[in-house]
Amino acid sequence: MHYPEPITKLIDSFMKLPGIGPKSAARLAFFVLDMKEDDVLNFAKALVDAKRNLTFCSVCGHITDQDPCYICSDTSRDRSVICVVEEPRDVIAMEKMRDYNGLYHVLHGTISPMDGVGPEDINIADLIKRLQNEEVEEVILATNPNVEGEATAMYISRLVKPSGIKVTRIAHGLPVGGDLEYADEVTLSKALEGRREV
Repeated sequence: MHYPEPITKLIDSFMKLPGIGPKSAARLAFFVLDMKEDDVLNFAKALVDAKRNLTFCSVCGHITDQDPCYICSDTSRDRSVICVVEEPRDVIAMEKMRDYNGLYHVLHGTISPMDGVGPEDINIADLIKRLQNEEVEEVILATNPNVEGEATAMYISRLVKPSGIKVTRIAHGLPVGGDLEYADEVTLSKALEGRREV
């Protein structure tokens, strides 16, 4: 189907977003055309403002509009614990839980030799500098339970353990409300590994 050039450009722009295929992109483009002009301008301004006004915290690597970020600036947080995560959205997920009161370190990726990503390509060097300059007692490795996440966690663990800092890994296994019969072998294996006394 042939669309006028402005719509084609809009559809192409939406298709650059993750999980948006041609049909969804066309649906979004036509939705934008039906919006009031003020709403479209506000939407465009929000996109530009987010891109221009957000940066990464110089301490932890979390996304922020102030440096250091609100978490690193909060003096009531437990500065002896650092939770290492892959992406800024992982910090947001952890914060929603409201159970964790320590600091974070965002790697901005994982080690993935298949994709040409080595330890020097993610934010590991800054983590090691933090551990040398701050009074940290525990590092919690909260990378995802996939091959890259596990490899990254093991790599960081080997780097940190010789310094005497306690290194822990978040538990993986069955989700609350999950059924054993629907769990795959790896999930069941991790659940069994992470068992604790009751």
